[in-house]
Amino acid sequence: MTVRVAPVDLYDPVQAVCWLALLDHYAQDPMGGGDGLSDFAKLNLVHAIREVPGYHGALAWLDGEAVGQINCFAGFSTFAARPLLNVHDIVVHASVRGQGIGQALLAWAEARARELGCCKLTLEVLSNNTRAMASYQQAGYAPYVLDPAAGHALLMQKILPEEAS
Repeated sequence: MTVRVAPVDLYDPVQAVCWLALLDHYAQDPMGGGDGLSDFAKLNLVHAIREVPGYHGALAWLDGEAVGQINCFAGFSTFAARPLLNVHDIVVHASVRGQGIGQALLAWAEARARELGCCKLTLEVLSNNTRAMASYQQAGYAPYVLDPAAGHALLMQKILPEEAS
């Protein structure tokens, strides 16, 4: 079995369906929230993400079947004065985990980041997702620390409710 990772073409209907199905598979997993994608996301996501500047994504194929995906977005490091690439989603179908597909997707993202002249890759992971953390550490990722006395960086969010139109 050979894994092939290639940039996703969301204008190709077959690839778009595979991409959306894998993302929904991830969203159904407890580490992805457990609820699956909303109907709104299922109807609008493919079209919307095509328009996002700085989107970089790939699908992993195993024996002609899409079994993984990675979604990345270009960002910028003010301290380094250079671009960075953020790994926003990485999905490996549950049926094929542990076969190196995640590592192949992370290697694709690293190669893409180097092509873009990035100074680093970033990602977020849930603290109890030990399997993913082990995979990320295997690929060379480490917690973000500027000064050990200041502690590790934490990801925070603020949900903005939709405004009435």
